[in-house]
Amino acid sequence: MTAAAPLEVQSLTKHFPIGSAVRRAHVHAVDDVTFELRPGTITALVGESGSGKSTVARLLAHLDEPSSGAVLFEGSDVSHVRRRRDVLRYRSQVQIIFQDPFGSLNPVKTVRHHVERPLRIHRVVPSNQVEQRVHELLRTVGLVPPEDVAAKYPHELSGGQRQRVSIARALAVEPKVILADEPISMLDVSIRIGILNLMARLKEEHGIAFLYVTHDLASARYVADDILVMYAGQIVERGPIEDVLSEPLHPYTRLLLDAVPDPATKTDAQEIDLRKGDTSAAVDPSEGCRFRARCPLAIEICSQTTPQLVEARPRHAARCHVTAPAS
Repeated sequence: MTAAAPLEVQSLTKHFPIGSAVRRAHVHAVDDVTFELRPGTITALVGESGSGKSTVARLLAHLDEPSSGAVLFEGSDVSHVRRRRDVLRYRSQVQIIFQDPFGSLNPVKTVRHHVERPLRIHRVVPSNQVEQRVHELLRTVGLVPPEDVAAKYPHELSGGQRQRVSIARALAVEPKVILADEPISMLDVSIRIGILNLMARLKEEHGIAFLYVTHDLASARYVADDILVMYAGQIVERGPIEDVLSEPLHPYTRLLLDAVPDPATKTDAQEIDLRKGDTSAAVDPSEGCRFRARCPLAIEICSQTTPQLVEARPRHAARCHVTAPAS
């Protein structure tokens, strides 16, 4: 029996106003996004810069408020909670790890301060056990000896170590969900695998549901169980990651795969025939597919009707009139 999803997203939408009062427009950063995060799994949210990935993470972390839609945590809608007590309760169960580990840590505070602060705010353990718990958390994320690491400041650590501190801080409140927003993109290639392995171990040992936000399909394939492909604010394809990446349904997913360098492939290998696109596809979008200007498969209906996310294969859905037409 599959465990119930602690976090469900239903028709989540976020529009940002741009322009002047005379000529107002809206960026549809997130539009009708629906998915769930299941315990002990990693769901990758992928797409190019500006697709809306980080906005989704910020909405789930309660850093931004949605324009519409619902975020259900254990069955209750938490998308508009405002009372400090309710927000703290939610954030104790849904934590976020930011892209820049140095920017997310206070440079004048020690590692001990960063990890013990959530323990005290949320009263996770008695005061006389805080230091012991800090050391346990640092060991969990591979920072040893914990006594020495706890006394250091962020600038005394490497980028990978700082990100591990951020993960330890997130684990301090024993969350059910962790939102990892590009957690390895600012790290050296040689140490990225360590962070990915740590995420995989935490999902197995603690049953944590991860949302892994990334533009890197290779790392997503390495660590994730499921994948959500995002373009211009919409989920255009979703499903088990091996199914999606081995037999992609949406032309945009094919584009992302073709952009991944392959040393074994000759430079003159066949590539997707890509048309020049519109960089403002998410600004007050008209009816139709938002990818149509860049799509080699576009047909007449693509400019007239917005495609729905249709399950063309078991658990594998796409938003495309050609490869996943609605019945």
